[in-house]
Amino acid sequence: MIVKQYIKEFEKLGFGMFVHFGLYSVLGKGEWALHSLKLDPNEYFKLRKEFNPALDWADQLAAAAKQAGVKYITLTTRHHDGYSLYDTCGLNDFDTVHDNGRDLVREFVDACHAHGIIPFFYHTLLDWTEPRYKEDFPAYLEYLRNSIEILCTKYGKIGGLWFDGMWDKPDADWEEDALYATIRKHQPEAMIINNTGLSALGALGHIELDSVTFERGKPAPLNMEGAPKYVASEMCQVFADHWGYTKDDLNFKSPASMIRDLCICRRFGSNLLMNVGPMGDGTLRLMDKAIYDLMGQWVAINGEAIYAPYPSGIEVENKEDDFILVKDNTYYLFCDKLPMSADPNVALKVQNADRFQDIFKLDKKIKKITWIDNGEEAEFEQDGANVVVKTKPYMYGRQLVIRVAKIETE
Repeated sequence: MIVKQYIKEFEKLGFGMFVHFGLYSVLGKGEWALHSLKLDPNEYFKLRKEFNPALDWADQLAAAAKQAGVKYITLTTRHHDGYSLYDTCGLNDFDTVHDNGRDLVREFVDACHAHGIIPFFYHTLLDWTEPRYKEDFPAYLEYLRNSIEILCTKYGKIGGLWFDGMWDKPDADWEEDALYATIRKHQPEAMIINNTGLSALGALGHIELDSVTFERGKPAPLNMEGAPKYVASEMCQVFADHWGYTKDDLNFKSPASMIRDLCICRRFGSNLLMNVGPMGDGTLRLMDKAIYDLMGQWVAINGEAIYAPYPSGIEVENKEDDFILVKDNTYYLFCDKLPMSADPNVALKVQNADRFQDIFKLDKKIKKITWIDNGEEAEFEQDGANVVVKTKPYMYGRQLVIRVAKIETE
């Protein structure tokens, strides 16, 4: 099996931000509005006159990501409506440079570099407005490759390219060899990711692909038996129901569920790509920013357990939601659904609080176990490989959703 170091490094990033941003952001009805709402394209294209984000939109975005503990950002450089946030260099004039003289991808890349974040590029494969997509598919694919070559040559080293839309023509010849060869020619260590959509979560694909995807679905362990190449995995998730900014989407998930999604991803060695849809001026909705801030508060405390550690293969007995990651001789025990200890007039009474425990087998002698959130040592017993850790509930004044214990071994 081929194992490439840049893929292993991608796995250590752990937490990424997905950004759906384009003409649809001005409309505020979601990134599929042109198609799903059957809008008049001529009326939709008038949004080009209004799409001129705040000058510091990219810096605000990268700063919010940095504060949340995000290591990379994947930006929609062109979505399915065919509108590009970069200079298409004469391929057409359907881009921000022709409309307002601004290369938003350049602004994005510069902001990422300023905040120590790795830029990734999303690029659509399907196109609702380019006639060649329906009328002359081979010519369209050449246009697509030329577009990708621009992204691979004009912005320095990038983290990777994230494709979406091949599911629109499942039986077509997308000339993947030529597409991926274009990337490898200019960006040999860029992650190449091609989203399988909701219909084929975690499916392995072309040999040049470096990661599988789990869109809105819980990740699962990859079966790499017999695979010619080691690949990573990534789950993308959205705060509400839409990826692009939607004024009337109030169906937000809880910050606690987002923290759990991050932990579940790491349980299976996957990265979490957590989406935001900036408004037309490029700024984030208060709720989007708030959820990212709360996730960042958790990551600031528990970050050492998130980025580099990998699945340990150790099973925690009778605890479906608890799991263990490992890095070198240090293990991290993730404990979910712990209650908060408090006066019964303040919170639900904790029954038999001293009996909370996690049981597992570890063939190494434990030196000590420490709760990361407060530095207190956890009580444990070890008899040979049999380990019992007393997982105390949070004391009043703290409830972090998932509690992490650091296990140091000899």
